[in-house]
Amino acid sequence: MKFLLSNDDGYFAPGLAALAAELGKVGEVTVVAPERDRSGASNSLTLDRPLNVRQAPSGFSYVNGTPTDCVHLAVTGLMAQAPDIVLTGINAGPNMGDDTIYSGTVAAATEAYLLGVPAIALSLAGRPPLHYATAARIARELVERLQRDPWRGAMLLNVNVPDLPYEQLKGVRVCRLGRRHKAEPVIPAQNPRGETIWWVGPPGSAQDAAEDTDFWAVSNGYVAITPLQIDLTAFKQLDFLAGWLA
Repeated sequence: MKFLLSNDDGYFAPGLAALAAELGKVGEVTVVAPERDRSGASNSLTLDRPLNVRQAPSGFSYVNGTPTDCVHLAVTGLMAQAPDIVLTGINAGPNMGDDTIYSGTVAAATEAYLLGVPAIALSLAGRPPLHYATAARIARELVERLQRDPWRGAMLLNVNVPDLPYEQLKGVRVCRLGRRHKAEPVIPAQNPRGETIWWVGPPGSAQDAAEDTDFWAVSNGYVAITPLQIDLTAFKQLDFLAGWLA
């Protein structure tokens, strides 16, 4: 099985190394990741300049672009043969609920899905995360399950793993995305020249953490798996808007 791995934390991130080592036990691994931390890059593509691809001593390729750039380059040109599946992560921190809109980890997996390749975005829900081996083992188990029972066509999964030793996990839950409260206020500071600068504040706490959500699953020791889709159409508003415009 051929794996393409990427992330948004950079090619040097420990989560990426753990994922590559674990999946190397069951298939052929190619890594194409950003040259630096691009957390929060979402689905951005670099269109205003060319991109460079270089190789690190680890054998990982790194790109001076976004997570989406990395997967796009790999699938549409760098790899002689398309991968069987793309896995992104292991992200340092959760990507649950509204996080998926901003996440470079989820965006990289989404790019694979848009290109017709099955994809899994993996995140370890710790701050700071400690048990990368747990998330890597979950990734390998999902891949082995996929080998035994392949999906019908491309699928996009968002997987969040509690930051626990593997033996302490309670199981796996298939669940929907929860919702966060609005983000905390921006944080002002001063640079050495006395100018005011601003840091984006932390994400809000969980607003919708019902028992069928990813927030509930992870906080209760379960691996949360959520299938994602790309269609942003607000179907419930179609009839209202048509009438409003009539």
